[in-house]
Formats: sequence, structure tokens, C-alpha cells
Amino acid sequence: MIQYGAMSQPGALDAFNRCVLQLTRLARERGAAQFIGEGLQNFAELVPFASAWWGEMSGPTQSAPPQSWMHGSLNLSPSFASEWSQVADLDEFSHSTLSHLGEIVRFSGFDDPCAAVNDFARRHDIYHLLCITFALPESGMTFFVCLYRGEAQQAFDEAEAKVFAAFCDQLLQLWRFQLQDLLRAGVADDPSDCAVVAADGRLLYVGARLCASILREVPGWGGSVLPAAVTARLANAPCVMRLGRATLTLNPLGEQVVLTLKTQERRVALAPRERTAAMLFAAGHSYKEIAKLLVLSPATVRTYLRNCYLQLGVRSKVELGCALRMLPSAAVIRRD
Repeated sequence: MIQYGAMSQPGALDAFNRCVLQLTRLARERGAAQFIGEGLQNFAELVPFASAWWGEMSGPTQSAPPQSWMHGSLNLSPSFASEWSQVADLDEFSHSTLSHLGEIVRFSGFDDPCAAVNDFARRHDIYHLLCITFALPESGMTFFVCLYRGEAQQAFDEAEAKVFAAFCDQLLQLWRFQLQDLLRAGVADDPSDCAVVAADGRLLYVGARLCASILREVPGWGGSVLPAAVTARLANAPCVMRLGRATLTLNPLGEQVVLTLKTQERRVALAPRERTAAMLFAAGHSYKEIAKLLVLSPATVRTYLRNCYLQLGVRSKVELGCALRMLPSAAVIRRD
């Protein structure tokens, strides 16, 4: 029988200490594939819940809704993450936790302003929610843990929310330590360019740049599991494979494989006027406006911009602006 409000009872501090010690032991004995799930199962003895969901998420942008890229769950349907992605941009609860990083967010009810979100919650009996989301500056993602209770159960109370926050602080720190050890042993430099995966291709960690590179080469990829072409190469690790203009190094490490992205270095040689034209174009000026400002013909401006796109390896005005901001001044090595 589920006993609610356990954290307000005598001996609660001792119980929490035992839970943290057990979590630390799990972090040493279990790989990243099992550590979080088993840790949460033990935590359920302190704060009971019906189901749980955790993972890495990218926040919403002007062109994309929130997206979960790596995730695991307890007592949820295998389709849960893909179903949520269909309503992610409309889900007020997810937006709330993403805008309150490091803070506990609680909610109860099927009264989201969006009917599709309520239908999703009813299908999975998610009536009471308790969630915390942390920034992961090193990866460019966020890390979240959500606990759920059904409509027939009690809401999470303040004492349970506080102990959940303390537990997740420990969980995140130990998970980060695990990842640091794996990436270091896998000879990975920048966490944003790396991933840790299970032998079957399930993501245990992924950095934002590697995630974006996979998505660029495999449009429509939804995360959680590597694309089939990459998963098929895991058994051959250590090995190197192509990923568009980059290379992907696969290094086995125990039961996991560490993936490291290596972007092909480009020798950029922009003439000063090419760069100026590109900066003006990225800032929103038209061909005609740039031609007038630089005293050039529109055809010449078009030629300059085409060369910039080729030299920088970009395909849009947004990518052009980002590439120019990252370009060192020494890259302007030609004269008009």
C-alpha cells in the first residue's frame, strides 16, 4: 500500500541518508544505462509515485518546440516520449519547468488550456506532476526528472517536493561524474560534441552539437536511439565513420560506446568585401541595399555571397550569421 507523506514522519532524515548512500553505490556498480532508473526505484520508498520520466531536453526556439533527445522511464508506455513530442509546444507544464531551471514545479489536474495535452495526460493517467529541470551548460542541453501520480492518488506535498529536489541534486551530480569518467576514458574533449550510447544504440547522453549534426544528416530523427546507420557500426567499435562533412569516432568502453564528433576543418579565405557583404546580408539587408552601400552591382554581391556560403559550408542566412560570428579575423586572408 502506498504511504503518502512519509517524509514528514520520524526517521525521515535517516531514510533519506540511506537512499543517498544507496544511490552512490549504484553510481559505482551500474552503468549509465541503469543508474538513474534504479536510483529512482529506490527513491520511491521515500516519495511514492506511479511513473517517472527523465532525460535530456532542448528548450523551445523560434523554429522548434521543446524536444527530448535522451530519455528513460518507469511504468510508462514505450510511445510516451513520441506522443509527448506531438504536444510539447503546447504543454504549459513543460514550458514552466524549462523557464524555472533548478526549481521544483508541481501541478495537479487535467485542466491545461490545450485539449490535446489533457488527452495525452489522461491516456497515461498523469494527474499529479512533480518535476525539476537543470541546465547542462557543458552539453548545451537541460536534464529533467519528472514523477507522476494518477487521478486516484494524492498530490505531491511540499515536504515531498523538497526531498525530491535534494535527491535530484545528488542524482545529477553523480550522473555528471559518471559521464565525465566515460568521456575522459573515451578520449572525448568537448561534451557538446559527444554521446554515450548502449550497445543497442540507446542514448545515455548526447551533446547539443552532435545532436544537431545527426539531425542535419538524418532529418526527422527524434532522438532516444541512434539512427540505424550509426547503430549498425557500434559492433565494429573502435572505428570511424562519416557523418556528412564530419567524422564520428566510436570508442568502446565497457558496456557503452563513446561517440565523438570531429568536424572537418575548413580553410576559410574570405576577401574583406566578401565578408562585409556577408555580414550585411546576415543582418537583413537585401542584394540591392548591399550593392548600394558597397558601390557594387547586385550581380557582384550575389557572387560574393555564393562564395561565402561555399567557403563557410552554410545553407541559410541564420547559419551564415553564426559562422561569421565564430570566424576569426585571421580568416580574412585575401585581398580584393
